[in-house]
Parts: sequence; structure tokens; C-alpha cells
Amino acid sequence: MEIIIKNIKGLVQVETMPVEYVSGPDMSDMRIINNAWLYIKDGLIESFGSMNSYPGDISGVKLIDATGKFVLPSYCDSHTHIVYAGSREIEYKDKIRGLSYEEIAQRGGGILNSSRLLQNTSEDELFEQSMHRINEIISLGTGAVEIKSGYGLTTASELKMLRVIRRIKENTPLTVRSTFLGAHAVPDEYKSDQSKYVDLIINEMIPAVAGEGLADFIDVFCDRGFFTVDETERILMAGIKHGMQPKIHANELALSGGIQAGIKYDALSVDHLEFTGEEEIAALKNSKTMPTLLPGASFFLGMEDPPARKMIDSGLPLALASDYNPGSSPSGDMKFIMSLACIRLRLLPEEALHASTINGAYAMGLAKTHGTICKGKAANVYISKEIPSYLFLAYAYGSKLVDTVILEGKIIDTED
Repeated sequence: MEIIIKNIKGLVQVETMPVEYVSGPDMSDMRIINNAWLYIKDGLIESFGSMNSYPGDISGVKLIDATGKFVLPSYCDSHTHIVYAGSREIEYKDKIRGLSYEEIAQRGGGILNSSRLLQNTSEDELFEQSMHRINEIISLGTGAVEIKSGYGLTTASELKMLRVIRRIKENTPLTVRSTFLGAHAVPDEYKSDQSKYVDLIINEMIPAVAGEGLADFIDVFCDRGFFTVDETERILMAGIKHGMQPKIHANELALSGGIQAGIKYDALSVDHLEFTGEEEIAALKNSKTMPTLLPGASFFLGMEDPPARKMIDSGLPLALASDYNPGSSPSGDMKFIMSLACIRLRLLPEEALHASTINGAYAMGLAKTHGTICKGKAANVYISKEIPSYLFLAYAYGSKLVDTVILEGKIIDTED
């Protein structure tokens, strides 16, 4: 399909010289072409420019008039747990009553609750439930997503989750990356000897996952009450040996050493980071690891926010992701995540937009093909409704402002 979008009020995040990511003061610089056009061909961005240089309508090409509307690169959501069974709204009441994330987990809730539900759900049913969420995030402007396992906690159930993620890749225009997260929690039967569960992950789960080619990345929840730095390093080394690049859940609950462990093993990203001090910032500045913040989780759980402003002001890049999951962030709305980043983390809208697109793409290994408007990149874009400026996206935090979704150069029907 060929598409020309013309009379665009603002073509946002254009690039002529592609970059891997945007960091520090550059995150507040947004490149826009006002009164623009965009030409899409063979699933890629072919060309673009000001309407002053518009080449004219082309016979046989789908023409879209975007008068009063903005065109932006689709969101790149680099941290989700979209494949899960059921929901956990009962725990929501416990949160309201004042129980912490750790207290709920100790009572058999949290990740272990999701694990029990998932183990009793068939692969077909799990796929159907997950596709509803996938279609939801597509309609909200997301064009690339990373999905983790981690609610299985047995070899069979972890493989089931990863096979569902593979089916999602095969049945949706969304760009999907998969992550093996067997080290998400410790099952009850291993509580008295956690090392045996770590051995199971290393000796059985990782080889089985690699044998079917089911995961791009390997992840570990390296934090207080979950997995230690030593356990994390053992698991990462085994994953690397089997061709999986590390990503880390780190420092959500404490200064755990997870950030440093991720950097040591060249993790593509370290995620959460509510507890980040000077030592962690200095380590990140000397690495190629993307610090990724999940403001939906700290908002939903009422936890401490990460020092985002300090991190950017120190020269770091930041990515934003939804952490879409049933227990701590039951939403995949990346526009709302941008709003949270602006309101709670004090990011400028431009910074939040870079963090939700090109930097999120980097955190999935997709920066060369996604995250900006650039010739030769994937034609994953969305057209906004008529709005006064692109700043309105983060400002109007509850409004649905996506008019048209284009993925892989095709217009996507987002109607239920």
C-alpha cells in the first residue's frame, strides 16, 4: 500500500540523520515540520517535507488530508507483561487499605496469584485474552511492544507464555519483542531453598526457551525480597550463553545493586529505578544501558517516584514504558504514561515524547527502524485528532486523541 498524508499541521520528531537515542538537554529539543506531507511506500517512510515542496497527488495512492492534525511516530513500549490470565482487582482493595506491594506478595498475592491463574489457563484462552489488550494498545497509538513472561514460574507455563507471545507476533501488525522472565518471583515450593529455583531456571528453563527460539531478551527481578545480585548474575550469564540479551527489573523497592549488575552484563535496559542515587547515575553515564522508568507502577502503588529530573539533568537518556500488568500497572496507555511523566516526574512534554518513542525503541533494539519519522524507517505512525499543538497530547491526560493508526504502512481498523 502507498499512502500520502498531506496538509499535516505538524509532522513531529523528524530526522534526517538517525540517532540511537536522545539524552540530556537534547531530550527537550523537538524537530517538527509545520504544514507538512508524508509519503509511505512498501511499509516504509519514503519521504516527507513541507507543503511548499509537496510533489502533488499521485494516481492510485491512498490520500489522507490531515488538516488540523499532527502525525507522530508510534509509541515504543519497552516493558510490559501483557500476557496474563484474569485480573487482580481484589488486591486493589488491599492497596487502598494500605498494604504494601511486598505485604500483598507475602500473603500469596501479587505475582504468585497471577502465576496460579496462568497455570490453569489454556494457551488458546491466554492468547485470546492477550489479543484484546494488544488491540487496545494499538488503538492508543503503540506500534512496538516488548512482552515478558514471568507469570508461569514452571518450565511448562513459561514456555506457554512465550508461545503466546510468538503467536501475537504472527497475528498482529504490532512489532513485538519477547523476554524470558522466569526469575520474576520465587514459587512457594522453593521458598525454603531459593537456589534450587535459580538452578531450575538456569539448567532447564533457559535451554528449553532457547531451544524453541522463543525469547529475544532475558530479565531478572533483582530487588529486595526477590533475586540477589549473585543470583541475577548467574541467570544473566546463562541467558547470554544461549543468545539472550539482558534486561533488568532493578531498584523498584530498594538500592539493590540491580542497576550495576545490569550494566556489568551490558543490559539493553534497566527498568523501574525508583531508588537511584549518585552512584547509579554515574554508572549509567558510563554505559550503553537505557534507564527506563515506569511511572504507571509507582503511581498505582503509591510508591516513591524515581529521580527523573536529576537523571536527565546529569546528561542521561530516559525511556518510558507502561509496565502493563494486572497487579501494579493495569494500563497500556502510553499517552497517559507521558502525562504521568510530566506531572509527577517533571519531564517536559518533549522529553516525555522522546522517552516514549526513540528511547523506548532503543530499549528494544529497534532504534534503527522505529521511534522517529525518518526516511527508510518502518511506517509506524499515528494521526492525531484535531488538536491545538502536540503539547496537548500530554496535557489532556484523559482524552483519546488518536484518529488514525498506520502500522507497517497499512491503515489499521481500531474499531471494536
